[in-house]
Amino acid sequence: MSQTATLQREQSTELYTLLEQEVRKDPNGTCALLFLFCAGNSPGLEDQVKGFFNPISGSQAEVRKDPVTNTLAVILPGMTLDAAHYQALLLKQLLLDINENADPRITLSLLTDAPSPKMLKQMAEATRLSTSSDIQIVSEDEAGTDSSRILIVDNDATVREFLQIRLAMQGYETLEAVDGLEALEMIPKWEPDLVLTELNLYGIDGIPFIHHIQQLDVKAPPKIVVLTEKRVEKTISQCFQKGVHDYVTKPFSPVELDARIRRCLH
Repeated sequence: MSQTATLQREQSTELYTLLEQEVRKDPNGTCALLFLFCAGNSPGLEDQVKGFFNPISGSQAEVRKDPVTNTLAVILPGMTLDAAHYQALLLKQLLLDINENADPRITLSLLTDAPSPKMLKQMAEATRLSTSSDIQIVSEDEAGTDSSRILIVDNDATVREFLQIRLAMQGYETLEAVDGLEALEMIPKWEPDLVLTELNLYGIDGIPFIHHIQQLDVKAPPKIVVLTEKRVEKTISQCFQKGVHDYVTKPFSPVELDARIRRCLH
């Protein structure tokens, strides 16, 4: 790794520690935090964001940049979540007006207690990897300490990475399996509370895979949420007949998936 890349990674790590410190010193005891990533080429993005927030009365926004991922973090002291959401909508439209290919991804959270640098980094990564153009709102409850275990099963490494970051950001313990056979080996050893799985898998897939999960010798069979590209009515019906708790098709809304997982686990 080059010295430049090493320095950037060190600066990235320091960024999230600095963000935690800045959130903690907020005299109002609460602030909104916005993460922004533009998938399209957006020259001067940092200056555009600073120029947008600086005129907003009382915001005193701090804009920081992760040099590795180019994700921006914006601290908005004393701003309510509703006000921050409104400003995020205006910012999104401004960026699209400047560059229609900007494709902004935005995550918002209202913080009364400073999260750890690790949690902040996970929020930034979830923003960068988001597949939705909708503004994502993460509550402190969602970024809390839920210790439920979720096994992610998918052939696609990008999907696994996004789901792992998204779920870890909400406090879930996660492990990943690339195919059905690996998942069937991991479940008895790790005993997850929920299996979040694609149906199109190598080795063993679909309904047989669901059946094998439920036949494993474990104390409590995990709940199963299917996240798949398969949209065939017969397959959906068979999954529910086999005891699947929920069925979500791709492309999916991360917010909706969050809600469905919480409903299954609580």
